[in-house]
Amino acid sequence: MRRRLAEVAQYAGVSEATVSRVLNQRPGVAKATQELVLTALDVLGYERPTGLRGARARLVGLVLPELQNPIFPAFAEVVADALAKRGFTPVLCTRTSAGISEAAYVEMLLEHQVSGVIFSGGLYAQASADHEHYLRLRERGLPAVLVNAAYEDLGFPRISTDDRSAVGQAVVHLRSLGHERIGMVLGPADHVPSARKLAAFEELGCTSELVERTMFSTEGGQAAGTKLLRRGATAAVCASDVLALGVIRGVRREGLDVPEGFSVVGFDDSTLMASTDPPLTTVRQPIESMGRSAVTTLLSLVGGEAVSSQELLFEPELVVRASTGAVAVSRPVPAAASA
Repeated sequence: MRRRLAEVAQYAGVSEATVSRVLNQRPGVAKATQELVLTALDVLGYERPTGLRGARARLVGLVLPELQNPIFPAFAEVVADALAKRGFTPVLCTRTSAGISEAAYVEMLLEHQVSGVIFSGGLYAQASADHEHYLRLRERGLPAVLVNAAYEDLGFPRISTDDRSAVGQAVVHLRSLGHERIGMVLGPADHVPSARKLAAFEELGCTSELVERTMFSTEGGQAAGTKLLRRGATAAVCASDVLALGVIRGVRREGLDVPEGFSVVGFDDSTLMASTDPPLTTVRQPIESMGRSAVTTLLSLVGGEAVSSQELLFEPELVVRASTGAVAVSRPVPAAASA
């Protein structure tokens, strides 16, 4: 008990005596201080006193698919900062290969009496995934916000990057450099943001024969890039920076340089993309604006306010660096392609 008091007091920035008064529900503690102590209990994994379990904690779940892609830690930082300024604490939940699923995290967040949940890159973007846990949130009346394209209207506010604009900017840029055989590297077929990018790609008159689908990894990008190169593509637009870096690796293993032999455009503009070799041309997601909008929207719901049911689309920005260049007048045929 003594250890618990000390841990909670340190986290909340109050005295152990104050923590004791809150736990024993004694008078004389300001409401703001009580909320600090209760939040500390939730974050540290201690149970609230029975009489204090009815109120929602000032916690917000932030559910991400991974942390290896730099875009997700960057988004988490924006959200955490915006929440802290409003007096809320984020609870970061990341799906793992060890078997902690998105659904399991939702159950945990419900048990911790969180005020709401922000999802980014969640299973709602995959048409074939199980969406039962989203329906459970809706049935419980817990506010939630979905970032980047749900496969259908699940009843939650949606905040997304405009994929059509992103692809348009990338393709126009490559065409201005003389590229006609432009390929595209996307995620799985049931991934909604990838489907939106494909639709925009085809609307621009690009051939579907130069489209590769793969998992979001450098290995997947490498395999896709090799295939596109052997089919005669001179450039590729990728659905993530991680995929783009994989494409560059694949092109180099085929004996060509980037951008002299092949141009590559990423998507996200995640951390360090200006420092890669070569620095990556990419379409920047406006994660600062999107993250703050997600927090504002969620806390409006928490406060009982009405929010728009329309999906909010944020305009991306093409950032031109050194991974794109003029199409080569003649390009050597990779040995594997001529065999």
